Amino acid sequence: MRAALVVEDDPDIGALLELVLEQAGFEVHTATDGNDALTKFAELSPELVTLDLSLPGVDGMEVCRRIRRTSSAYLIMLTARHEEVDRLMGLEIGADDYMTKPFSLRELSARVAALYRRPAAMGDLAVPPETGGDADEIDCGGGLVLSTSRREARLSGGAVPLTRTEYDLLERMARHPGTAQDRRTLVQHVWRGEQSPSGHLVDVHVANLRRKLAGHAGSAPWIQTVRGIGYRFDRAQ
Repeated sequence: MRAALVVEDDPDIGALLELVLEQAGFEVHTATDGNDALTKFAELSPELVTLDLSLPGVDGMEVCRRIRRTSSAYLIMLTARHEEVDRLMGLEIGADDYMTKPFSLRELSARVAALYRRPAAMGDLAVPPETGGDADEIDCGGGLVLSTSRREARLSGGAVPLTRTEYDLLERMARHPGTAQDRRTLVQHVWRGEQSPSGHLVDVHVANLRRKLAGHAGSAPWIQTVRGIGYRFDRAQ
């Protein structure tokens, strides 16, 4: 049975989340503060985490950062904060989705189902394959290679630690080099049509991709902004 971890300090909300996820087929575990969440995550390695931002001890943002160092588990942030900057920050540090309280339990169930309609990552974070030259590889030039079967990116032989969403977005663009793709098209293909409450969803994940690629290569020449439209992926020379 799939395991889920509910991190919530409000016992009433926590009980409702537990009920929804159990009905969705998860074995649900709970934590009420950040330290407990990190301990249980390390013990259980759950596939899904719902994470409240306002937690005693280690806050939700820091819990998310630490989880993302080792895992690409599906992660949905839940919070009473309504400011867009909080939503964007949550996405920037690796959340797959973000919901503000109060939210409907039906919507939460739909969001979880939408995440599971997307392809799962092969393992936690990207690990270099033992052999190269596979037929499923996309050579992006400049030393960047995507392995579509392993769902991982390598740059000059080293792994680029991408989240599921970042990899999905990168592969989608890399499959259509030289073609401008608008944000709606990217949402439809990467998020299976499930639009996030934040209209800047694609922009945030593209910024994350550029930062991670630049950190490995000193520059990130592959993803170009097409003003008024969206983005274009160019094969590096």
